[in-house]
Amino acid sequence: MAGKMKSSGRTIDFVKMAASGNDFVILKERSLAAGRRSLPVLARMICDRKFGAGADGMLLLGDEVSGGVRMRIFNADGSEAQMCGNGARCAALFSGRKTLDLHTKAGLISCRVGGGCVRIRLTAPKGFRGGVNVPLGGRALKAYFVNTGVPHAVVFVQGLDSIDVDALGRMIRYHKVFSPAGANADFAEITGPGTLKVRTYERGVEGETLACGTGSTAAALAASCHLAMPEGNAVFRVLTRSGEILRVYFHKKKDCSFSDVWLEGGAKIVYKGVYYV
Repeated sequence: MAGKMKSSGRTIDFVKMAASGNDFVILKERSLAAGRRSLPVLARMICDRKFGAGADGMLLLGDEVSGGVRMRIFNADGSEAQMCGNGARCAALFSGRKTLDLHTKAGLISCRVGGGCVRIRLTAPKGFRGGVNVPLGGRALKAYFVNTGVPHAVVFVQGLDSIDVDALGRMIRYHKVFSPAGANADFAEITGPGTLKVRTYERGVEGETLACGTGSTAAALAASCHLAMPEGNAVFRVLTRSGEILRVYFHKKKDCSFSDVWLEGGAKIVYKGVYYV
């Protein structure tokens, strides 16, 4: 338990940030020199909402020789993720730059900051599949699968607000159909032309979060195929659980492959602090 671990007296400077309700602890690599625990252990401790700063994840940022920024992403349970859309937007704002190349394990993310929002270009989506049969306790759900930096299973529903996201999401997240890596589970409701409501059960957090950038993106891509939209440029406005709107821009092809995928929304610094390791 994080609360039972004794402090060594060493400290780490951090910044708490939020993007559409997804919250993160931001650390610089050089700040760890004085108090290095294993990164998964540190993530679990600092993300703990009772005994730490509290966050959905920990972002570790370092300088690239190319002039960009390297980002490693650790979920609240200590597992490392390849990509996080809202985390990337926080990292871009944290950098203080108007444009930024962000190096992630999923690939290079182009970032633009301005006009009160942060816009990022995601890596090309992979592995898109529609009509995935997910048997659950005597019934079967139909899902769309796509990797938007991390794997997502999207299920379209009616009455999204009444869905038990934690219970149903957990079953989908660990379902053998998506083994061995599992998948984030996104529940989406189409509310009008180019508009969605989305709720997400996130791997690594192991529960519902107030927003998920890669999940909102996955839902928008899936919706374009679910609605049999024609080839061309598209934009979706996605209402997250936090009440904030994310915008997803992309080019859809006839075969439901996608290119030029952008995610846009707000981000902010909540506070700066010192964590005792």
